[in-house]
Amino acid sequence: MDAAFTEEQDEIRRTLRTLLRERCGPDEVKAAVRTAPGYDEALWRQLARTLGLPGLALPSAYGGVGCGVTELALACEETGRVLLPSPLLATAVFAAPLVAAVGTEAQRAELLPRIAEGALTAALAVPGRALPEALGLVGARDGAWAGGGRAGGVQARPDSDGGAGWRLYGQVEQVPGGHSAELLLVAARAGGYTRGRTLLFLVPADADGLVRTRLTALDATRPQARIELRNVPAELLGVDGGGSRSGSGDGVAEALAAVGTAAAAVLAAEAVGAADAALARTVDYVRAREQFGRPIGSFQAVKHRLADVYVAVQAARSAAYYAAWAAAQDGAEGAVAAQGGAEDPDTASGGAEGTDVAVAGGLALAQALEAQRMAAAEAVQLHGGIGFTWEHEAHLYFKRAASDELLFGPVHRLRARAAEREGLFGAADRAPYGGHGERGGNGTHGGHSRRDGPDRRDGRDGRDGPRKAVTV
Repeated sequence: MDAAFTEEQDEIRRTLRTLLRERCGPDEVKAAVRTAPGYDEALWRQLARTLGLPGLALPSAYGGVGCGVTELALACEETGRVLLPSPLLATAVFAAPLVAAVGTEAQRAELLPRIAEGALTAALAVPGRALPEALGLVGARDGAWAGGGRAGGVQARPDSDGGAGWRLYGQVEQVPGGHSAELLLVAARAGGYTRGRTLLFLVPADADGLVRTRLTALDATRPQARIELRNVPAELLGVDGGGSRSGSGDGVAEALAAVGTAAAAVLAAEAVGAADAALARTVDYVRAREQFGRPIGSFQAVKHRLADVYVAVQAARSAAYYAAWAAAQDGAEGAVAAQGGAEDPDTASGGAEGTDVAVAGGLALAQALEAQRMAAAEAVQLHGGIGFTWEHEAHLYFKRAASDELLFGPVHRLRARAAEREGLFGAADRAPYGGHGERGGNGTHGGHSRRDGPDRRDGRDGRDGPRKAVTV
């Protein structure tokens, strides 16, 4: 790994930081979240047209900039630094990669150029508050998060007139950016319980029977919505069978997991940016605030607390950068291997195996969320009485830290999932987190660890017996 950034990457970071410093101060953020869309539409158009931010990681063939996960992570680190309210995460990190991976060529040609130029915003709607499970960040990839064809979730059925359209029923809670997105990607179950499969559907914002309600979220800078679907007409993203598996249940699960791997790195970088900004603001404050005739930052106890935060932020930044680099390498090498006919997804990525990349992303996100929570908590404490007031921006960082862990964590489950992928748990140990003995889900084959056999690393022979517990 080359830890140095290119001139282009440094320019992306520098340009975005300069623009956001001028246009996105604490007062501007508070004003933006009170608007109907929940963000500054003029600033979003400027970011799209001047910097190409929503199309940063999209191929140039579809109007994108043609960069990758690393550049998107660097951009999100800067947006996280100022807690920028925008459709960037919902549109560019979750929705656009799914359209590119699952959609037909006609759908990609229609939607991706509009997303790249900022003319179309999108959001991913996953039933049951299960976004981390759907993206493979926590839990097992068994499709239970989508409702399983039973009551709950979102159900899909073909139109009764025999056409190619579909109808959706159900409700989705906590959809990031769902109240203002012009296009929804809805995950729904089709085929009932016995032949059920999870598919993705395109639902325009003006569809009949669609009801969207903006929720009162803990973090106002990341607005969420409740989506109600009442016999809503929808278009299938990709195809369901018919000679291609891109839109089938297996293809959707693979695409969601791939998006989750890249999203974990981007979310980690965003959390690092917020943590670094909270730390910087706290350092500036303790240098200026005096007590007993000297700055409070000169007291050893304050120095030690800030030093701990600094170490945590720097470690999280290193982990986030590595996860972004690994995801970019995995995507590039996987595409080359796929063209060469590689069949095993774990070997299709060359030097960075798919499982290892997913582990790096999950662990980076866990470490970044911890650092963000630590930096925000210390910011509130070390600002003293003013840190607890609504007028000060410290509470914005604290709410972002708490909200991120609720939306994309919790941290212990992210780490448990990474441990499962590495095969650290035995069958009994991994039961609370789900797992069905499939490679790529928990790193096992047929319910036994990849390390099972006559020469197991835990010192056991081939006979069944208790496995040493592992604490993560």
